[in-house]
Amino acid sequence: MTEQELVEGCIREDRICQRELWNRYSKKIMSLCLRYCNSQEEAEDALMEAYVKIYDNLAKFRFQSSLETWMRRVAVNLCINKIRARKHIWTSITDDEYRLGYADDAFEDLQVNQIMKMVEALPVGYRTVFNMYAIEGYSHKEIAEMLGIDEGTSRSQFAKARKVLQQQIQKSEGGSLAS
Repeated sequence: MTEQELVEGCIREDRICQRELWNRYSKKIMSLCLRYCNSQEEAEDALMEAYVKIYDNLAKFRFQSSLETWMRRVAVNLCINKIRARKHIWTSITDDEYRLGYADDAFEDLQVNQIMKMVEALPVGYRTVFNMYAIEGYSHKEIAEMLGIDEGTSRSQFAKARKVLQQQIQKSEGGSLAS
C-alpha cells in the first residue's frame, strides 16, 4: 500500500489502513518519544497523543515530505510542548562554558544502545536540546524558538549535555558499560 493510499484510507477511517499506519510507524515514533520523555509511561502517553494528532490532521498532510517525516515532526512538536510546560528545567551558563571542547571520535567505539542509554540518563533540559540539535538536526535558533528559550540557553544545554556524555564515555573507557 502506498503512502497516499494509506493516508486516504485513514482519512476515510478505514480500520485496516489505520492499523497499517500504526504497524509501519509506531516503533519509530515510540523510539523518538523515549528520547524526549522522562519514563516509558510518559513516552507511551506521548505516542498515543501523537497518533491522535496524526489521525486528526492527516487531511492536512500535503505529501511535501515523506509521511514518516511528517509524523516525526508531529511527535517531536508534541514532546516539545510537554517539555515547554516544565520551564524550570532550563539553566544558563556563560559563553566560555559552552565552548568546552570534546573529542569528535569519543563516540566511535561505543554501541548505539550504549550511547542512547547515556542520552536517556541526561537531565531533561540537556536531553531535549541534545536530541533536537544532534539527532533531529534543528539549529540552536530553531530550538530556542520552539522551546521558548534564549538561543544561548540552547547552546549551553547542548554543551552541558556534551560534557556529561564525554565524562560518561571516559568513565566507560576505564571499565565496561553494562548493556
